[in-house]
Amino acid sequence: MPWMLVAGLLVLALLGWLGYRALSPAKTAPPATFVLLSGERLSTAQLQGKVYMVNFWATSCVTCVKEMPDMVKTYEQFKDKGLEFVAVAMNYDPPMYVANFTETRKLPFKVALDSDGSAAKAFGDVQLTPTTFVVDKDGRILKRYVGEPEWDALHKLLDEALGGTV
Repeated sequence: MPWMLVAGLLVLALLGWLGYRALSPAKTAPPATFVLLSGERLSTAQLQGKVYMVNFWATSCVTCVKEMPDMVKTYEQFKDKGLEFVAVAMNYDPPMYVANFTETRKLPFKVALDSDGSAAKAFGDVQLTPTTFVVDKDGRILKRYVGEPEWDALHKLLDEALGGTV
């Protein structure tokens, strides 16, 4: 009988936490600066007013490499509607590997090196890759994906955020 009480309390705690998360205001994208492969700097402040994705990845991450062609397709599908995209290589990823991957795969979006880990830290101490954030024009984080996104749902979210119709 005591196990039923414990199970009931756990269910109530979970429901309370889920309700809190659902009713909490959307988090905003943190102030962060990305150092692009070109050496240029791009800040989240510069992206204000735009819908953008930030994808934390690594060349050594099997899922990251697997999802990258779909990230490219997603960017290509939505860039003309105003989507910005920054692929942020983790601090443990050798810059030469990132540059080689970017060049050989002809990545069409901005690629950044997070050499000091500050961007990953700013976005909630990201450690698992891939982790992708979708940010709206007001700087609100609409979605955080850990692992490969569900592509149809992501495309619907982007279409809505960019003011399109599904």
